[in-house]
Amino acid sequence: MTTTPTTGQPDTACLIVYGDDRPGIVAAVSTLIARNHGNIVQLDQYSEDAEGGAFFQRVVFHRKDLRAAIPEIEADLAATLGKGFNLTWQLTDQSVLKRMAILASTSDHCLLELLWRHRRAELPANIPMVISNHTNMVEDVRSFGIPFFHVPSQGPDKAEAEAKILSLLEGNVDFVVLARYMQILSEDFIEKLGVPVINIHHSFLPAFIGAGPYKKAKERGVKLIGATSHYVTKDLDEGPIIEQDVVRVTHADSAADLQRRGADVERAVLARAVAWHAEDRVIRHGNHTIVF
Repeated sequence: MTTTPTTGQPDTACLIVYGDDRPGIVAAVSTLIARNHGNIVQLDQYSEDAEGGAFFQRVVFHRKDLRAAIPEIEADLAATLGKGFNLTWQLTDQSVLKRMAILASTSDHCLLELLWRHRRAELPANIPMVISNHTNMVEDVRSFGIPFFHVPSQGPDKAEAEAKILSLLEGNVDFVVLARYMQILSEDFIEKLGVPVINIHHSFLPAFIGAGPYKKAKERGVKLIGATSHYVTKDLDEGPIIEQDVVRVTHADSAADLQRRGADVERAVLARAVAWHAEDRVIRHGNHTIVF
C-alpha cells in the first residue's frame, strides 16, 4: 500500500498572473493579498520588456482558513486584476494535490521513476491510475498500490483504444503524463481529454526522431545526448518545452551505452517537468514556457 500523502500544503494558495506589463502590477497583487489577510511566502516574476512586453508572476501565500476565503479572494482578483489591469489570473489551493494519470508502453524507466518519487512523497501529485497498451509492468505498478489498466492498441485505427482511455480519464485526472507511451495521440483525443499532457522525448527535439534514436546518434558520432519534456499538442513533438538536459558521451560509448545513459536523463528530466507542472510553476505562453 502506498504511504504517499493525499494532501498538499494546508492553507496555502498559488496565484499565477500574466498579461501586458505596466506599472503597478506587483504593488496591486501584493496589496490584494495583504487585504485578504494573506502572507506571501514565495514570489517570482518576469517581464519580456518593461515597455510593451508580457508580464508573468507566480505568488505563493499563506492564509488561515483559506478554503472558506477563496470565493472572496477570487472576486477581488476579478475586479482588481481582471477589470483593473486586464490580466489573466489563476488561483489554486495548494492543499489539493493534482491528479496525474500515467500512460506507458513497455519501457519502464520513466514510469518507475515517477512511481518511486510518488511513494517517497517527492512528487506533489496523486496518481489515480496507470494505463498501458502492454501488460509487462502490471505487477510493478500494483506493488506501488496504484491501479493498472490494460488498453491494447493495435492496427492503424486507434479510435477504440482512445475511447476506452478517455472513459477512464475523463473527470478523474488534472493532467496526463506519457512515460514513454509509444502511441501517437490523435488531435481528437487531445481535444476531448481537455487537460494538459506532458511527454518525454529522447534527444533535443527534433533530432533523431522515430525508431532507434540511440543507434542513429551513435552512427552520427554525437558528443551529447539528452532529453526533452514538453506539452503535447496536435503537432506531436512540437509543443511548448518544459525542461531539457544533456550528458556528454564519447566515441567509446556503444549504442547500448547511449541508451542506458539516455534513460537516466529521460527519467530525471520528466520527473522535474512533472513536479514543476504539479506545483504550478509553468506558464504556457504561445509555443514556449516560463518556468519559475
